[in-house]
Formats: sequence, structure tokens, C-alpha cells
Amino acid sequence: MPTHLIRHHDRIPPGAHLGGKAGALARLGGTTLPIPEWFVILPGAFPPSRDGAEFRLEAGLGDAILAAAQGLGGEAGFFAVRSSAVDEDGAEHSFAGQLDSFLFVPIDRLLEKVEAVWRSGFSERILAYRRERGLPETSLATAVLVQCMVEADSAGVAFSADPVGGHRGHAIVSAVFGLGSSLVSGECNADTFTVGRDGRVLHRAIARKTTVHLAAPNSADGIAVQPLPPTKGSLPALTDEHAQTVAALARSTARFFGRPQDIEWALSGGKIWLLQSRPITSLGPLADPDGELTLWDNANIAESYSGVTTPLTFSFARSIYEAVYREFARLMGVSERTVEANRDLFPRMLGLIRGQVFYNLISWYRLLALLPGFSVNRGFMEQMMGVKEGLPPEVLAKLVPAGRWAKLRDALALTGATLGLVRNHLTLPGQITRFYVRLNEALSPPAVALEEQRPDELAAHYRDLERQLLLKWDAPLVNDFFAMIFYGVAKKLTARWCDDRDGSLQNDLLCGEGGMISAEPAQRVRELVALLTPDETATALLCTGTRAEIERWLPSAPEFAARYQAYLDKFGDRCLEELKLESLTLHDDPMPLLVSIGQYARRFGSAGAADTGLEKRLRADAEKRVAVALEKRHLRRWVFTWVLKHARARVRDRENLRFERTRLFGRVRRLFLELGKRFHAEGRLEDPRDIFYLSVEEALGFVEGTAVSANLRDLAVLRRKEFDGYRAGPPPSNRFSTRGAVHLGNAFRSAQPAVVPTGDSLQGIGCCPGVVRARARVILDPRTAAIEPGEILVAPRTDPGWIMLFPSAAGVLVEHGSLLSHSAIVAREMGIPAIVSIEGITQWARTGDLLEMDGTTGVVRRVEDAPRATPAAGEHPPGSAA
Repeated sequence: MPTHLIRHHDRIPPGAHLGGKAGALARLGGTTLPIPEWFVILPGAFPPSRDGAEFRLEAGLGDAILAAAQGLGGEAGFFAVRSSAVDEDGAEHSFAGQLDSFLFVPIDRLLEKVEAVWRSGFSERILAYRRERGLPETSLATAVLVQCMVEADSAGVAFSADPVGGHRGHAIVSAVFGLGSSLVSGECNADTFTVGRDGRVLHRAIARKTTVHLAAPNSADGIAVQPLPPTKGSLPALTDEHAQTVAALARSTARFFGRPQDIEWALSGGKIWLLQSRPITSLGPLADPDGELTLWDNANIAESYSGVTTPLTFSFARSIYEAVYREFARLMGVSERTVEANRDLFPRMLGLIRGQVFYNLISWYRLLALLPGFSVNRGFMEQMMGVKEGLPPEVLAKLVPAGRWAKLRDALALTGATLGLVRNHLTLPGQITRFYVRLNEALSPPAVALEEQRPDELAAHYRDLERQLLLKWDAPLVNDFFAMIFYGVAKKLTARWCDDRDGSLQNDLLCGEGGMISAEPAQRVRELVALLTPDETATALLCTGTRAEIERWLPSAPEFAARYQAYLDKFGDRCLEELKLESLTLHDDPMPLLVSIGQYARRFGSAGAADTGLEKRLRADAEKRVAVALEKRHLRRWVFTWVLKHARARVRDRENLRFERTRLFGRVRRLFLELGKRFHAEGRLEDPRDIFYLSVEEALGFVEGTAVSANLRDLAVLRRKEFDGYRAGPPPSNRFSTRGAVHLGNAFRSAQPAVVPTGDSLQGIGCCPGVVRARARVILDPRTAAIEPGEILVAPRTDPGWIMLFPSAAGVLVEHGSLLSHSAIVAREMGIPAIVSIEGITQWARTGDLLEMDGTTGVVRRVEDAPRATPAAGEHPPGSAA
């Protein structure tokens, strides 16, 4: 037997290129699936190209082909001759309909059709197909498959998974009368059967069929097209039982190959034959609609983790959320048995999608549903979470217990939990005091400086922090919970009892509390400005000088230098995206602080600093309004005063405890940076900062002996490349849903297109009063942008790192945030008119627009469109949206 001809029962020699169709049939040869007998002529039997080549077969191969064909027998001695190109019917490219095929070929024309199929591999159609998909033109030669012909009563194709809808559990069977060529060519409509995983026919669509392909051995392609009588054309081409058999056949091939398959089949004399099988190439970009629904939202968490976040930070944050909210459930009265039964939800509070952190809202709702009273108080809990959109009914039905008795049991449980809340509220001041003791002990300077510690000592130090603080964040968590409760109740009372329609009264009542550490940086900046303002040369140096120039100047201003160093000692870990471990802090680069001081001095140097008594006056005026509104309502006045007192205390402690979180994260950041330096020194990382591309357990596991890979260098390089791609590519939507496996087929885009606000004005929440008319500066990334003194800063969101831009701003407009946001608090302290929660402001406003904003009413109005100009990096261009 010639080496270039392989029969269905032959052993496949190593390195033989059978092509897609024949290769699949050869692999299926060891199964019991009903496959017509076949043989294949390998590409090496033919000339290497068509150019100037006469079609010749190796000596004796023509006779061998005819002999092999006679050995097949088949339906009245006829054969199907098909292409089997090397890269045809693959997982990525099917070549469907691109190469010639011939049916009902008699043996005396077999060699002629073999040549025709070979030549079709060099057609202009094939060349165009290859170029369009970036495939090489060097692998044009095709193997030729010869198969025993089946004269079908019905035939068609079947998919083991739905290639259009993406349902992996639905097999799709398409059927026509006669040969399947009428379906492939599109000349005849096909019946379609959808078969579920349990074998039931879920849906059938019977087409009106007008023609049928039948055998015509003497025609060019072996097919005759004949009309179907109307009475037969409306009948199904398959019974349900046969459709189920075909679906089972498709699923059998899928199980064999380990991936979904697209098969051709034929029904002849009551028997179903498998003619060919190939991978389904269209499923990749499709999510399975039957998969588990997950909702993702970054509306709240993006203020802490905006943009791309590295694996170290995500794994660190994820472990904290898991531990903290497990403890939160216990504190709220959820039984240990229930916590343990829902142990899978706590590690899934956060997700990382294309490098960005999102809340898994399903997990959050599952957590809320564990809390006593969810079924009777769901709306209030959603308000506390800040969720703008409710859950889909299919999810809600699984969370809310059905029936009157279930709600009654939940209400009784709420009563018991309320007693626990009262206990927690009464003991909260003591909890906070004990937490500070534990915190200060854990963050006290280590006996051996981090810079001197060995890797095992650094790992042990992290485990100590984990044990003392990271897994025991109880007091801040309870305080946050009560802050949300009292804030929400105060908001309702001011609206209902004091006619506070725009929220400004509640805002003013909460400001000026004092003792809030968020306001201290601004106070210290003002003190530094006071030392700087008499010296215009020093002011100019801080605004435009280099770090080296400023550091050379500092010894000549000892009081300024001392207070500047004191600022860094206390607030050096506050920076842009301060909760990201990879962020550069003021310790790493103090220039944002120095420039901010210079800009503040330049702006207020001659006119004096901002109005530092503003908050107290706003608060006093607001208290007078409340006194008038509740003048004769003694009980209401007592209740309101009690709620307001605790709202102020909880909001104050919330800000102060968040600063302690910054301190803790700063220690963890320095710890891992030192570990990165050790790994780099030993050649285990290309760069010390590559530590951020490892997870916490990968980095510590390398030290502790639990890492699944010791090749940290290549792992970090791979991750860095992946995350660089995320930074360069389009980000996910702010809110979207996924089905099934999150990273399979989901586009991470919202089903609702983003709506860019229109009109001449927008409404937000006023945070600091004052009317400003000035040009806008839309800044998306403060690291690569600057603001000119007197402009209105327009930003998507702010964290402490943005505050360095505030001194130059005449006003601040923020797309996200609330009255409790860091930016709102600091703007009030610095006396800068500010509005937050202005939906779409960064797309509506453009750099250079003349805007008028009212920090009391929360209204911003466009007075004049921006002139054309070239934006700096990190800014929106004038005249275009984001």
C-alpha cells in the first residue's frame, strides 16, 4: 500500500497530515459510532503547488485509490469526495463551503474528482479566505477524503451546543429531506430541533421545504434538485425520536473530542450515520445564557480601587473583605451554623475583571439576605449599600423567603438581632478604644527595621498584622454600619420634619464637627502656606522647581522644613489611590504636596487663606433652621437631636478609622516592597516592584513553602504583560452582568448604553456653598495633568491623592461620591465650593467650558462652550467627550 494513502482501519503513521475531516474520522475510528468507511490521500501524493504543475500521482497510487474504493463497496458503488485540508475544520477556522466536494461519484470518475478537490485548495476564493484571517499561504495543499456514499432519506447538521445563542446545554439539529447539500448550500429551509441535556425536545421549528437534493451520478456534482410536493414540504424531515438520536450522536462526539462539535449526519433506511465532525468555532465569544447570573458594579469601590489594580492589591483586599464580612455577619446576629453554610460567598465579595475591582452584587445581596429582617426591610438595606438598581427577579426569588410564615420568622429574628445592635451601639466607644490600642501596638516600630529584616521575618511580620488587625477589623466595621444607619435616618428626618428637599440642611448639620483627621492635612497645608507667603521666590520654587532644587532650599527655611517633615511623618502614606499597594506615596514622591503648597500660597498669598470658619457658621445656621422647624415639637426635637448627635459621632469616627486603615496599608505596602527587594537581590524578580504582580499567598508561600510555583520571575513577567494589556485596552463598563464562567464569552459591557447628559445644566449634591463662574478643567488622572489657578476642577471621583489639586481650584465638581466623601469634607474645610454625585459630568463638561456652579443648590450650568485647544495628558480634550 502506498505511503500516501491511509484507510480507515490503518494505523496512522507518526507525522501524517490527514487534514481536518479525515483526522477527526481517524480519531473516531476506535469508537462504535456509525461512520461510513473511508480512506484519505495525503497532501504529499500531489504536486506542491498548482503553478506550472501537471497533476500527477506517485507511481501506483492511482491503482491503489481505485482498489481502496472497490474495497469500500458502499451505496451502489458511489463515493463522496471531500477536501481535508491541514487547517480545515479546526477550532478557529472551519473553511466551511470554501473547498469543493462531490457526491455520488462513480468509480470511473473517482480520480478526476480527486484532482478537482485538490485544485480547489488553490482557488482565488481560498486565497482570499486565508488572507482575510491572516492564515499562511504556504499550507495550501489539501488531503482528499474518499468516503462510502450514503443515499439519505433525510440529512443535515447538528451542533452539540447552540452556536448562535451560546446555550451549552442545548443541542441543535437541522434536517432536510434527501441530501444535506441542500441545507449547506442554503437552497432549502431546514427543520430545527432544540434538544435539552435530558434528551427532551425543547423546541421544534418545522420549515416549509420546497426542494430536495437527490442523487444524480451523471451530473457535475452528483446532485439533482427536484421540487417537493407542498404536502410533503410541510412535514418534518425527522421524527422527535430521530432528532433525539442525532443530538445524542453530536454529544457523543463532543465528549470524545472534549469540546463542542458540529457534525454532518444522514438517515438512511432507519439508521443514522455520522459523516463528519469538526469543532464549533463560534462559541468562544458567547456566554452561556443558562449559566449562573452574576452582577458586577464598581460604583462604590472605584473610589478606593479605580482603574487597573495589581494582583497583590486585589488578593490583599479580597482576603480582608472575606474575613471582615464573615465577622460582620456574626456581629449582626447570624448564627455560626448559617455563616458556615454560606462560606462560599465571603471569598466572592470582590471580583477582578480585566484588572479592575468590582463588587459581586449577588454575594453582597446574599450577605444581606443572611441578616435578620432582610425580607421585611430590604429597601433600607439597599439604600445603605448605595445600590441604585434592584436585583433581577430570578435572583431575588432565591434570596427572599416566600410565604407569610417565613416573613414572620424573619421579623422575629430581627427583634433578636436588634437587641444585639443595641448592645453593639452601647459598647461601640469601648470597642473603638480597644481597637486603637491593638492598632498602635501592631503598628509600633518593629524591633528590627523592615529594611533589615530577612524574608522569613517579613512574612512573619505580615502574619502578625493579619492576626492582630487584618482579620479583626471589628470596631471600624461596626462603626461604619451605625454611620450608615444614623446618616440614613438623619437624612429622612431632615427631609420629613425640616423640609430639607435638596439635602443641603443635612450637609450643613454634619459639617464642622471637629476632631476629624480628614481635615487636618488641609489645616497643616494652611500652616505651611502661612510660613511661605512672605517669600515669593520660595513660592515660585515650590510651584515650578524640581525636587532636588526644593530639597537644597529646605535647610534655609528650618521651621517650614520641620513642619513639612512632620506632615510626611503623619500623612506620608496618603496618596492617590492610597489603598492600592502599588501606589507611590508622598514618601516616594513628595512633589504633589510641595506643588500644592506653592499653588495655595500663590493663590491666597495676598488675599489671605481660605475662610476657615465657614464650616462652623454653616453648622450654626443649620441648627437655627432646625430649631425653628421643631420649635413646638419637643419629642421630635429630642429624637432629632439624639439621631444627629450619633450621626456626627459615627461620621467623625468613620473618617478617623479610615485614616488608620491608611496607616495599616502603608505598613503592608512597605513590607511587600522590602520583600520584593529581597527577591530581586536573589534574582527571583526582574524588578523589586514586580512583587505587585504576585498574589499575597504566592509571595508569602515562596517564603513559607506553600507556593505552587517557585518561578516567581517568569510568573511576574507574564502578569505584568497581561496587566499592561488591560491598561492599554478598553475598560469594562461600570455595571454589567455575566453568565456562567466569568471569563468565558462575557463581554463585560452593560446591556444599557451609557447615556451622556444633555442640556445646559446638571444637578448634584452641594457640599460647600459658593457660586463660582470659571473655565472647567476635566481631569481623569491627576498624575499626568495640572490645573491652572482659578479653574473649576471636574473629576470622575476623588480620594486623598486628588486633594493636592484642590488649592488651585476655584471649585470642585465630582461625578461620584456623597456628602461623606473625603473630597466633600476637605472642600468644606478649605472653603472651596464643591458639588458631588453629578452623574455624567466628566462627559458633559469639557476642558475650557465656561461653567457656573452653585455649591449650595448643587446646580452646575454651562455658560459658554470650550474654545478649541490641545489638552494635557490625563485631561479631556476641549470639544469632545470622554
